Amino acid sequence: MITLANKKEEFYQALVEKNPNYDGVFFAGIKTTGVFCHATCTAKKPKFENCEFFSTAEEALLSGYRPCKRCEPLSYPHSIPEEVTLLVEKVEQNPEKRWKEKDFHELGLHSASARRKFKEVYGMTFVQYARSRRMGIAFKEISKGAKVIDEQLAAGYESASAFNDAFTKIMGNPPKKQHGKMIYASIISTPIGRMLSLTDSNGLYLLEFMNRRGLEREIEKLRHVQNARIIPGETEISRQLAGQLTEYFQSKRTHFSIPLYTKGSSFQKEVWRYLEGIPLGETRTYLEMATELGNPKAVRAVGNANGANQIAILIPCHRVVRTNGELGGYGGGVERKKYLLQLEKSKIF
Repeated sequence: MITLANKKEEFYQALVEKNPNYDGVFFAGIKTTGVFCHATCTAKKPKFENCEFFSTAEEALLSGYRPCKRCEPLSYPHSIPEEVTLLVEKVEQNPEKRWKEKDFHELGLHSASARRKFKEVYGMTFVQYARSRRMGIAFKEISKGAKVIDEQLAAGYESASAFNDAFTKIMGNPPKKQHGKMIYASIISTPIGRMLSLTDSNGLYLLEFMNRRGLEREIEKLRHVQNARIIPGETEISRQLAGQLTEYFQSKRTHFSIPLYTKGSSFQKEVWRYLEGIPLGETRTYLEMATELGNPKAVRAVGNANGANQIAILIPCHRVVRTNGELGGYGGGVERKKYLLQLEKSKIF
């Protein structure tokens, strides 16, 4: 997996020089304008400290940046069909919207054709794009560390309420409108991507990679179950978590001491306890797990419980592989699973 930790200066120089060799290699997020560009963008160049660099457009979107209208970074190396341009415009006008089949028809678009062209041009599905943009707006507020959602960045959106709407669709209504517990959301940078943590003073509710499929629904479900308002901020537990994850990725930590909150069926919790017991550097197969849990026929149920785990790395579902030795699926992506397993097998541990 490509990491950008040691390439920031190289990429910034390419951005300043408008080096065409780097188009499509990285995307530059400009903090002062809220847009992301490719290397040859002709706009005035920002200061180094006002740039963030991403290896994919999805990462830039999830970090709250919108495509630059001048260099159209998502078009590289293609031209953009008219219907794709229209869809992007509609997402910007109403970023909190969740698209359905009828929405395409109302725009006079054939949904299958529009989706196919979107995938061809952007390398991601339209659903991925809209979700990433919506989630990115929420994550941007978290990254800013704002105390209430009303302190929003409205610049760049046609509707001044769009930022607020997209956030509250996921995180809940402002505190004054809801009585319940507070859960705090913070973003943790790792060598294999940014992660979102949800914590309070008692424990960790969720730790996931920000581009995990279905993350938005996970957050909403957790919020409803807990009757909670999720707001940007850190807790002592989130600070400890960030420190322990740093040590883990530096091969200086083999165990975590973070209190976890898990919500699931008795079988799911049994599977998660089993996962926590798999020694670092080792793996188990789904069949081995099902057998040791007392039911060799429960392989699919074990797999489903694995997929329902909302606390990545600390509950190490990445240590489960297929019976034939293949890695199998992983909510954070197979490349991350491979990275984590290789890290844990390192002799440094």
